[in-house]
Amino acid sequence: MAQTTKNRLEAEISESYIKLQREILGRGPQETKTYIIRDMVIVRMKGVLTHEETHLVQSEKGKQLVKAMRRILREQYSQDTEGIISRITGCQVISSHSDVSTKIGEQVELFILDLDLEKKLKEKTEQ
Repeated sequence: MAQTTKNRLEAEISESYIKLQREILGRGPQETKTYIIRDMVIVRMKGVLTHEETHLVQSEKGKQLVKAMRRILREQYSQDTEGIISRITGCQVISSHSDVSTKIGEQVELFILDLDLEKKLKEKTEQ
């Protein structure tokens, strides 16, 4: 039962992330997978680079430009991303981190929660 609830939360986070990426960039990632591990939520998105970004990252200057643009967008939308996690998990986000790989076109988002959500979900089903 805990696994089912955990899987449902992970799927809901992934779907919300795809929707947000579409709103921000006009397209979503090719694949998104979310993992709830202890007090962390990790969102891994594959195929995130736009057609234009794929061309830009062929040069060092282009890689820096894409990383800078993605960092600025992340900062602008950090309340939205943290809000998604808080709303779905029912936990407060105390810290979040992000990085995009221009080499493989993957983005990772990491959220640190105020409690061990994985443990809470397990305890809830054992009651």
